[in-house]
Amino acid sequence: MKLVGISGALAGEKTSLAVNDVLVTAQLLDAGIQTELIDLRDYEIEFTVGAPLADYNDDTWEVVNKMMSADFLVFGTPIYQASISGALKNLLDLLPENAFKYKVTGIVATGWSDRHFLVPEYQLKPVLSYFKGLIPTGNVYIQNDAFNEESEEITDPNVADRIQKLAEEMIYLQKGINNRP
Repeated sequence: MKLVGISGALAGEKTSLAVNDVLVTAQLLDAGIQTELIDLRDYEIEFTVGAPLADYNDDTWEVVNKMMSADFLVFGTPIYQASISGALKNLLDLLPENAFKYKVTGIVATGWSDRHFLVPEYQLKPVLSYFKGLIPTGNVYIQNDAFNEESEEITDPNVADRIQKLAEEMIYLQKGINNRP
């Protein structure tokens, strides 16, 4: 199985590190899982204008194709102004309606305030559901103070435990989907 993580942050390291932690944890749980991190900072994704995908640049094509060919995905977003990142929303706007049919789509979000922990639930979850993604119950919100300021590594053991549970649930659900009759 191939698990692709998408970091929807164009600045900072926290979101990318959190998504990568899910990928690493999944590989530790099941060595047969291949992982790939798509960090949107590394790509020139074009602004969505409603044109066919063939009209967009190579980076846009590459990222969309990697997402579509994944068996399951984990999406990471920083919370800006009580919303998911525009870069992530723009990327999602490029996808066809059934993009995540039979795919588990986990969520990891980072934010400054504990007041934003429901943003992924109310903004990203409905979008992933629209694309027919199966959303785990154990999605993870990480407040900025859970990171070491110098290394930006996650230092909060509760967050590490939630990431572990998310990875376990995603693997369990995806294996169930793959083994359906």
